[in-house]
Amino acid sequence: MPTVAEIAAFLDDIAPPALAADWDNVGLLLGRRGQAVDRVLTCLTVTPDSAAEAVDAGAQLIVSHHPILFRGAKRLTDAVAAEETVLRLAAAGVAVHSPHTAWDNAPGGVNDLLAARLGLRDVAPLRRRDGPRQCKVVVFVPDRDLAAVSDALFAAGAGHIGQYAECSFRLAGTGTFFGSDATNPTVGRKGRREDVAEWRLETVCPEGKVDAVVRAVRRAHSYEEPAYDVYPLRPPAGGGEGRVGDLEPTPLGELARRLRERLGCGPVQVVGDAGRLVRRVAVACGAGGEFLGDAVRAGADLLLTGEARFHDYLDAQARGLALLLPGHYASERLGAEELAVRLGTRWAELTVWPSRREADPAAWL
Repeated sequence: MPTVAEIAAFLDDIAPPALAADWDNVGLLLGRRGQAVDRVLTCLTVTPDSAAEAVDAGAQLIVSHHPILFRGAKRLTDAVAAEETVLRLAAAGVAVHSPHTAWDNAPGGVNDLLAARLGLRDVAPLRRRDGPRQCKVVVFVPDRDLAAVSDALFAAGAGHIGQYAECSFRLAGTGTFFGSDATNPTVGRKGRREDVAEWRLETVCPEGKVDAVVRAVRRAHSYEEPAYDVYPLRPPAGGGEGRVGDLEPTPLGELARRLRERLGCGPVQVVGDAGRLVRRVAVACGAGGEFLGDAVRAGADLLLTGEARFHDYLDAQARGLALLLPGHYASERLGAEELAVRLGTRWAELTVWPSRREADPAAWL
């Protein structure tokens, strides 16, 4: 039987927290990491109804798309419904993990699920994000210093590539120097050119640790003036937010009907001419009005998002961009359902289900 920590690690693996928006609060937000789990409820939002369902069914973990705590809480009392819900879960020993925008942006996450439901092809991030900035540090060392300098580099934080540590490359060669009368060379003599057998030692290093790594090299190196180079590396593509892709030219009204059918939702709001042919579609689940400009820059004819403001409608019209708006709930509920499938596949011994009591708070009459 897995623990809360093991399930949290799995969720962080499929929806890495680094993919979350800067303002978000994702990960394990409530509960004891060592607690054993055999029943898990997934939902879009922790509400009194979904919390009661979890407690009544004996779940030890809720995986809620939306965080229960967005900002630092100064108090938790029963005076506010949302806080009382957290207290009830804590008292019942129910942990809560929230992947939110990390799951929105993850490969196979909510935006990819929406793109697949609409039948998009050649799907790519709508707003790209670079990976962490790295540098390459190269230092030239005599054989007797190689081990000490290598150890110093690694201890200072260099040499990490993915799940591998202490990564480096070493190449034997010859270094030269001519020391002035003011020098005191470790090898050879001053006042003449020396040819010295040395190693070219190179490794990668996070940009923020370069200064510490260079200081470590100087401490470990026997030379008065160690020779080293620092090269900035091009940041790797780190995925991004939203999605954009293509489909066969389809009337906007037909896409609205297709979306309603495939999401199983109520009426879909449409901004734009229903007869307009749509070829390129941008996707941003939830409240994605901020992605209007990204959609236009990506050459999209349409932005599919859950909800937007009235002035976003006007902005979209002015930019010649159509909108499809199935509602916030409908645009993200499929993500909670997919997480239930992923967890049940990973741990066959778990009982996992998407909340049966959760419903869209908005209705169409």
